[in-house]
Amino acid sequence: MPRKIVFIIVLLAVLAGAAFFLTRQNAAPAEISPTPFVETSPTLVPVRKPEVVPIEDGPLKDAILAAGDYLVRQQLTNGELSYQVNILNHDRSSTPSDIRLMAGTGSLYTVCRVSGDAKYCEAGDRALDHYFEMLVSDPESFKGTCLYTNGGCPLGGAALTVDAIYKRWQATGSFFMDEHNLLDTAMNLGYFIVSMRKPEGGFYHSFDPHFAGTVDPNYFVIYFPGESLYALLQIYEMTGNTFWLEQAHEVNEFMVTQPVTEDHWHGYAFAMFARLDALEKSDIDYANQIADTIIAGQVRSLHPANTSISTATKVEALSALAQALLLSDAEHERLDRDIRTFITFVLARQLPGDNCNLDLSQDALLRYTGGVFSSCEDPTIRVDGVQHWVNGVAAFLEYQSMMDK
Repeated sequence: MPRKIVFIIVLLAVLAGAAFFLTRQNAAPAEISPTPFVETSPTLVPVRKPEVVPIEDGPLKDAILAAGDYLVRQQLTNGELSYQVNILNHDRSSTPSDIRLMAGTGSLYTVCRVSGDAKYCEAGDRALDHYFEMLVSDPESFKGTCLYTNGGCPLGGAALTVDAIYKRWQATGSFFMDEHNLLDTAMNLGYFIVSMRKPEGGFYHSFDPHFAGTVDPNYFVIYFPGESLYALLQIYEMTGNTFWLEQAHEVNEFMVTQPVTEDHWHGYAFAMFARLDALEKSDIDYANQIADTIIAGQVRSLHPANTSISTATKVEALSALAQALLLSDAEHERLDRDIRTFITFVLARQLPGDNCNLDLSQDALLRYTGGVFSSCEDPTIRVDGVQHWVNGVAAFLEYQSMMDK
């Protein structure tokens, strides 16, 4: 009898459970608060949108597009950009600088952003994919990722690769290119830049990644610190991580104690500091000293020996410094006349412009229109001359748009 009672109790419990389950199946679902969706990238940093300044149509915008067309026409199918060509005899023999070619890649994205035409971004992607083959990472030997060229990793190679990624982000709003996560790549390049800082300030400028890795204390390139400072700020804007801003401030505090040079990269950095954070009085004073050095050091005539490459960097520097001063409510209008003077100089060397009266064939004009040749004594188009021109004119047109607001 007790066994029957136990069996009945168990049977009743099973039936009750089944009835409860069936009742729940037919009942209205309970209200559940949705979990908020937060869009993140695989790098666990918020997806950010670039801030860009619109540029109006006009002859200078057309000059940017013509330079971009030149770069695209000269590009090889493997993505490689033309480094240098003599427009009279078509000679391309040279020792290319991969750093300058990476900077040229970045300028393609500037043209893409200014024009809104994807063909320039597609050309930039082909070039970037090609030059990415030079990136090296080895966690056991050094931090981050570097650009390996000519037997070492120059500081500027990492910085200008960040610059190309940043300019691509400005043009497309995306950090993904095929299998590449470009934001991860930019941060790894940034870690390499930070690892090259000297304890007393400044940077080591070259690193040998072979067997445990060593820096070269005697290697020095004048523009590398400014390029690296600018790259740290670009990573800060792309990620929003204040680590990169703090690193940039520390680097800048050292740089403004050093002798003044015609450093257009420092000018770009000042403009970004002014836009994303703020400039101190010492920064504004130093920015004005850079501008005065540039203006005082330029021969203003279209003499045959004067080079358009150095003049294009002056357009970049003064335009970026004008932006920085404008955003800091400091006097900036005085720079306008000199910027326009330097622009006029370079326009006279952007084909079909030719103040040297070179004997160019129609074939040469078709090949090289949009390119900027260096001088009457050196009628070569070099990739850095074109990229300085593209980025400099874009910076000037942005400055004009900022004044019109």
